Amino acid sequence: MKESTASCLRALIEHVCLRDDLSTYDPYDVWKTPAGIWAKNLYNHSPRMALLPAGAFAFFDDVINNQTRWFYKRQEYPIVRAFSALCLLNLYRENHERRMLEYAERHLDWLVANSCSGFSGLCWGLGFAHPAAKGLVYDQNTPFSTITPYPLEALVRYSEITGSRRFRGAIESIMRFFDNDVQVREEDDEALATSYGPFQDRTVINASSYAMYSYAVLLPYAPSDRQPEIERKIAKLYAFVRRHQRSDGSWLYSPEGHSFIDCFHTCIVLKNLVKTRATVDLRGAEEVVSAGYDYLKRSFLDARHFLFRRFSLKNKPGLVRFDLYDNAEALNLALLLDDTALAEPLLESVLRHFVKGLDVYSQIDFAGIRRNKNTLRWAVMPFLHAASQMV
Repeated sequence: MKESTASCLRALIEHVCLRDDLSTYDPYDVWKTPAGIWAKNLYNHSPRMALLPAGAFAFFDDVINNQTRWFYKRQEYPIVRAFSALCLLNLYRENHERRMLEYAERHLDWLVANSCSGFSGLCWGLGFAHPAAKGLVYDQNTPFSTITPYPLEALVRYSEITGSRRFRGAIESIMRFFDNDVQVREEDDEALATSYGPFQDRTVINASSYAMYSYAVLLPYAPSDRQPEIERKIAKLYAFVRRHQRSDGSWLYSPEGHSFIDCFHTCIVLKNLVKTRATVDLRGAEEVVSAGYDYLKRSFLDARHFLFRRFSLKNKPGLVRFDLYDNAEALNLALLLDDTALAEPLLESVLRHFVKGLDVYSQIDFAGIRRNKNTLRWAVMPFLHAASQMV
């Protein structure tokens, strides 16, 4: 990597992560308003009836209100704090600069103090109401099996780098969330699928892959007499993910309903497989990952712009041409697989298309215009986390 590129990335990471207030606007802001929640709910119940109002809200947010942010409020998000801690820990591991560790500790303290309430252990969610499907609305206190792994990883990474036991109790608490609150959606002798939230909600491939990875991270923190049981659970979660890989290497977002195949969820499933197999033996995982990675590059990579596209199979219309989240997760996955031939030009393309000075945009719309400036949750922080591994 060029020194100028490394300096640019370091400046971006420090500009965002070395502060106490990480509140941010978000691409979902319009859908968090009462009117937006109404339109989203209507779409989930009757897509045809909601097409006009939902399209109007999307157009208002993308074209009219994207810079001014009228009616929206900045908000803190747990995943932003977790990614910020991970970024700073990556920098600290390279330069041992004390302020990187101090701010990482502040972000981890914030996470411990701002867990969802009323559950068996520490856990985190979106922090806003989200109508996910017909008859399924998550409230702002709902924790997710897809978000909790990021604070978990940050807490464990801090413990590994520093040798400190400061967050040992928090890590063990997260295990109780996965043991007691995350539900079994389906199970047989070979495979297991777990819920997205803390109740019988829906079966999503990436949610089971996150549970698999989380248990792999938690395995060293479990009592020795529980470890064989956890290893069996990991194997069954892996078997479920493997079972639902299609012949072309892809995964539907969910095996239920009218589903889709998108880039960043594909990357997440592959990422969780790669990171789990680093510590737990997953039989046949190399072939599963290879087939999925080949599909990702074949079906999503736009060779002209050298950016990854949103969907290979859509289930709804949209105004987004390229999304930073897809490219951030693709970059992270390429680094995990030591594919520098993809990672280096992809990083340069992301910097060219999405970054202007210290501003990072999360989306490029149908007209080729950059939108959603400095929206940290989606998807500045996933990008900075991937980039921090290259600095």
